Amino acid sequence: MSNRRTFIKHTTAGLAAAMVPGILSAGPAKKIRVLVWDERQPEALKAYGDYLGNSLAVELRKNTGLEVTSVALDDTGQGIASDTLRNTDVLIWWGHLRHDEVSVEKSKEIAELIKAGKLAYIGLHSAHWSNPFVEAMAEVTKQRVLSDKSIRKEDVSFERPELRKALPLPDERPRPYMDWRKFPDGKRKLTVHLPNCVFPYVANDGKPSTLKVMKEHPILRKLPQQLFLSQTEMYGEPFQVPEPDELLLEEYWEDGHWFRSGMVWRLGKGKIFYFRPGHETYTVFREKWVVQLLQNAIAWIAPSK
Repeated sequence: MSNRRTFIKHTTAGLAAAMVPGILSAGPAKKIRVLVWDERQPEALKAYGDYLGNSLAVELRKNTGLEVTSVALDDTGQGIASDTLRNTDVLIWWGHLRHDEVSVEKSKEIAELIKAGKLAYIGLHSAHWSNPFVEAMAEVTKQRVLSDKSIRKEDVSFERPELRKALPLPDERPRPYMDWRKFPDGKRKLTVHLPNCVFPYVANDGKPSTLKVMKEHPILRKLPQQLFLSQTEMYGEPFQVPEPDELLLEEYWEDGHWFRSGMVWRLGKGKIFYFRPGHETYTVFREKWVVQLLQNAIAWIAPSK
């Protein structure tokens, strides 16, 4: 009888411990593995005293929940070798003038990892025209078109834009868009013009901007409803990307230009976040609220463990 009572006592205590969080030790929480990729423009040295990616990595390492590595385009494997990507949770991308040096094939690999829920992607400022971001936006567009049950896959063709062309005219039809053709025999053909991920207006005059929070969201946790930058480059709408799943920030300038400056898309099982403010000659990524926002974004966007 005493053995039976001892068994019941220990079993009941074990079940209770399993049901109450914190009683059983789950071991230390795993850190989120962050890879900050930077093409390393020399202009950043004047503003930051270091390359932008290195400077941002220093700020992010102050968060003890993050394991942050800074890599560069000129590193072995361009800093994004396949085994490196497989051991990364969140890829933060800063590119400006050397986009074409990252292959479309490598960009497709990044997009597939996002789609599989094994990697998340944060594009900063001029990374809008990076090959990984353009490829990811193309995949978002395809995903949406092919999820429409009224559209047969065999009736669809996807047309890629020229990725490195001049800024579009203000009245140019923004991509992505769909072009249906209907024939006398009843057949239909759909051409989907994939996004170019660019915009008609840009001015690098260092004017201040105001950012308005558009909704409550974990990425915007602990941030006020209005945010200010004393110096930044200006981009002006329309931004040629798929409509975001969530619009988090709109940015405004005194001359009336505005931009959707914080957007989230879901691609398969993964997430993509684009944050517009920046330019390597302005210390945007030392602003306390910017660092807080990026820490929030990393925590929210990282693949679930």
